[in-house]
Amino acid sequence: MADQSTPGTSSPSARKTPSPEASPGIGSPGIGSPGIATPGIATPGDSPKGVMSRRRLLGTAGATGLALGAAGAAVGYAAAPSPEKTIPLTSVGADMAMFHGKHQPGITTALQARGHLVAFDLAAGAGRREAAALLRRWSVTAERLMAGEAAAHEDTDVARDAGPSSLTVTFGFGHSFFARTGLEKQRPVALDPLPDFSSDHLDKARSDGDLWVQIGANDALVAFHALRAIQKDAGSAARVRWQMNGFNRSPGATAEPMTARNLMGQIDGTRNPKPSEPDFDGRIFVPASGDPEWMANGSYAVVRRIRMLLDDWEKLSGKAQEDVIGRKKSTGAPLSGGTETTAMDLDKTDADGNPVVPVNAHARITRPDRNGGAAMLRRPFSFHDGIGTDGAPDAGLLFVCWQADPVRGFVPVQRKLDRGDALSTFIRHESSGLFAVPGGAAEGEYVGQRLLEG
Repeated sequence: MADQSTPGTSSPSARKTPSPEASPGIGSPGIGSPGIATPGIATPGDSPKGVMSRRRLLGTAGATGLALGAAGAAVGYAAAPSPEKTIPLTSVGADMAMFHGKHQPGITTALQARGHLVAFDLAAGAGRREAAALLRRWSVTAERLMAGEAAAHEDTDVARDAGPSSLTVTFGFGHSFFARTGLEKQRPVALDPLPDFSSDHLDKARSDGDLWVQIGANDALVAFHALRAIQKDAGSAARVRWQMNGFNRSPGATAEPMTARNLMGQIDGTRNPKPSEPDFDGRIFVPASGDPEWMANGSYAVVRRIRMLLDDWEKLSGKAQEDVIGRKKSTGAPLSGGTETTAMDLDKTDADGNPVVPVNAHARITRPDRNGGAAMLRRPFSFHDGIGTDGAPDAGLLFVCWQADPVRGFVPVQRKLDRGDALSTFIRHESSGLFAVPGGAAEGEYVGQRLLEG
């Protein structure tokens, strides 16, 4: 629930209808969402499978990025003259990200309503050749599904009625992957294991992994469809190590784009780095001249499952909750005054001379200017996995943050939080992973090709 917000713009490589400003949740970005129009009624047309293909369904509008009008009128997506009936899509369904590009999708893409995080371990005996074949299969599947097409083989038809729905699929490599494939010399120094933190209560079975996949979409069935396809593509080459499912606010859930609230009810994610800032790329992405070469334009993802102790949190008064965070619960404004985006005055005191923003407030401790300029792009999903064995909600944040170097991004901030964050009493870090996410695949390439075939 860090004091930062997720950018509302997509990657430069994305082709999409207007999408909301977005900002994620705890220890991380906040969530935002746009207003959308009333969906149009879909009428199936004729096709070999009994429905119009999803790519045909998008027609020319999908390629040019037509959107619903600001006033909320539904737009029909008409292809070139055809005997088939055209099927209108809502802006949510028509939103499409591009698979190929300088960076992988799912990093600067606006927050999606549904997400799956899944880690795989290579099967016994599988090595570099099997890993290369797997990444090739995964890349083909991701490109097809992100374009609104069916999987190449044995498609489940789960998402046959939907458009791309802003689907993104992102791939990364864990520390153990390099020994398994004989590529130890290509393992980045930045991928060295994270240090231990005193607040960690990590489940090793739900941490790390050889390979990591992040799936996001604005429709639950589209996201599940992609998850199932990725799992099936793994075949005998890899097995699932762990999987986690999350959600964010749905597009159109608020009257206007705004920073979201996390499961603690706090507006969360006000100060995330923004792509419009001149130093954004330098903080978030490995430079084109970076080391190792195969990580050029890539990034490093820290993944943490952070459980919120909601029963304890909800016993606090509203004022006590605000003191823990350092911001007003109603508006997200700093306790020192102003609006959500007003700079926090850390020197302001009350009539008794006490800091208005407590010295251990989460928003004070996470400020980049209090951490040597350390910054990360936080892009999480909330989760709720029912009731735990302790009778409390098993709910919280699937924290995902992106940075050019986790030693300069995540680590210094987490160390500072570990030493005295007021919020630490109400959260528990239960799993952790660090993954090297290479740059985007060029046309004709698969993700990780420069590593596996270089």
